[in-house]
Amino acid sequence: MIRVYFLAAALGTTMFAAVSGEEVFKQRCAGCHEQNNPRIPQVDTLRKLPAARILRTLNWGVMGNVAYTMSIAEREAVASYLGTAAPSVTVAPAAFCADRAVRFTSDAKGKTPQPQWNGWSPGINNSRYQSIQAAGLTLDGVQRLKLKWAFAYDGDTTAFAQPTIIDGNLFTGSAGGVIHALDAKTGCIRWTYDARGPVRSSILAVNTGKGYSLLFGDQLGWFYSLDAATGRELWKKKIEEHDAARLTGSPVEYNGTVFVPVASWEENRAISADYACCTFRGSVAALRARDGAPVWHTYTVDVPKQIGKLWGPSGAPVWSAPTLDIARGLLYVTTGDNYSPPATATSDAVLALDLKFGKIVWSRQLSAGDIFSGGCSRQGIACGPDFDFGSSAILVNTGNVRSGNRDLLLAGQKSGVVYALDPARKGEIVWQIRVGKGSTNGGVQWGMAADGQNVYAAVSDLARAAVRSSDPADLRTSNLDPNVGGGLHAIRIVDGAKIWSAEPQHTCPENRAGCSPAQPAAVTVTPGIVFSGSVDGHMRAYSSEDGRILWDFDTAREYSTVNGVKGHGGSIDGPGAVVVDGMVYVNSGYSRQNGMPGNVLLAFGTD
Repeated sequence: MIRVYFLAAALGTTMFAAVSGEEVFKQRCAGCHEQNNPRIPQVDTLRKLPAARILRTLNWGVMGNVAYTMSIAEREAVASYLGTAAPSVTVAPAAFCADRAVRFTSDAKGKTPQPQWNGWSPGINNSRYQSIQAAGLTLDGVQRLKLKWAFAYDGDTTAFAQPTIIDGNLFTGSAGGVIHALDAKTGCIRWTYDARGPVRSSILAVNTGKGYSLLFGDQLGWFYSLDAATGRELWKKKIEEHDAARLTGSPVEYNGTVFVPVASWEENRAISADYACCTFRGSVAALRARDGAPVWHTYTVDVPKQIGKLWGPSGAPVWSAPTLDIARGLLYVTTGDNYSPPATATSDAVLALDLKFGKIVWSRQLSAGDIFSGGCSRQGIACGPDFDFGSSAILVNTGNVRSGNRDLLLAGQKSGVVYALDPARKGEIVWQIRVGKGSTNGGVQWGMAADGQNVYAAVSDLARAAVRSSDPADLRTSNLDPNVGGGLHAIRIVDGAKIWSAEPQHTCPENRAGCSPAQPAAVTVTPGIVFSGSVDGHMRAYSSEDGRILWDFDTAREYSTVNGVKGHGGSIDGPGAVVVDGMVYVNSGYSRQNGMPGNVLLAFGTD
């Protein structure tokens, strides 16, 4: 009998536990995989697959809905019990560049860098604005964009790691946990690295004086540093020992310290009737960039205590990249909802943390009393409304004498409301405007963009319709409504006035499951152009002046890929377009939230 032994931290105490892969299979998997259904892989078939591939399917693949309630140890145990020790994927020799060297043309101090996009946003204010010089793309050029190459993530059904581009080198993670270093112009592979878990976090490249180190987190709570030139592991640290921890938001770095946001999937684990909800606490960890040594670690809620059958407080995860305010010595983060009572004042909020010591200087809550988990109704807790923040705050200066030439923090919430806060007055609300209805998957989902004059907010408002199927292989409990959701809005930063609105596009073909006009993906802006992706698979470029569509590409199709792996596009959700040196890079495929699966990174250019 195969058992996986793991070390777990529960409420500050350490314990050892053993999990039997055979027992997990009998309890969780046998009901389907021992049936004679041609759509469901039989046990004999599973035993021929690499355990690593089975695990990636559980972690972030088609079996994700089933694995929501399983611990990491249970996933690893059942994968080891069923699968082989063979590698999950192998890279064909033809997929590698003829010259596999990674070179950087900027000098050691980074004074003459080439056009780049580093991490979640080109700048530390998280505006997702790319200058005309770095973008290399004009209004005329965007209308001439053509597909240059497609790269497929082998074995994946989701493409959700936004690429980083430094000096013609492209670095990106994958749902399978593989980090790829590619040539940004051709898509050929220079090197790969296998992380322990799925990598959704954008990679941050930090100049070391001799080159670059690459910093990123995975969906199991591990944080890494790699040598950008070779892919060699420099160090890795387990940021948070809680079993449900995940590092989704991208890190940021300042003066040798890297700041890492910490979120979790514990609210999904609470679906299980035997799960004691909930003990995870959102946090931000500060590490020394050169070796991962801890600097400080600040939690968003207090240590949970047992209250009847529940534990609390819990939750308030940090899903998105922190925002640096060097002038004030502050780090701004947005937080999610609480998972269990009591509700805290730091959930659904914007927090300001001291850069040096991590102390919470001030907190501005924008939705009070929001407690949400997969088991809240079963546990007798009033659910929702699940209006947490999944997007980063944007720090801008109004540059307007009438408004006092002041700084503002712009925050878009799943409630469908966009806020402007005054960082000089502890986050006091300056203006607010509603752009969407808001829901669990509604409002502003993953990120806005700002160009100094306007802030651009895309709306998700994803809607579902019930699905009732007698087929046990059909894991869907709902399908997406092809007529509800979406829209893009331009809001004047100075006073919150709406400048224009672009209506959602209704392009879903009949019977295309997982298609929706919702626009949850992060927005990107360059001078005159706003990019916004949709669950229907389209990436569109809008005029920042009036919202008219300048370019529209349907990514939900099959591709011949540069690495020879079968590629298919799907829904666009999570990361946004990356625009560098006349090229536009788009990830396509998002199988969660009932979206269309896909596994491709697409590169568009004009020449």
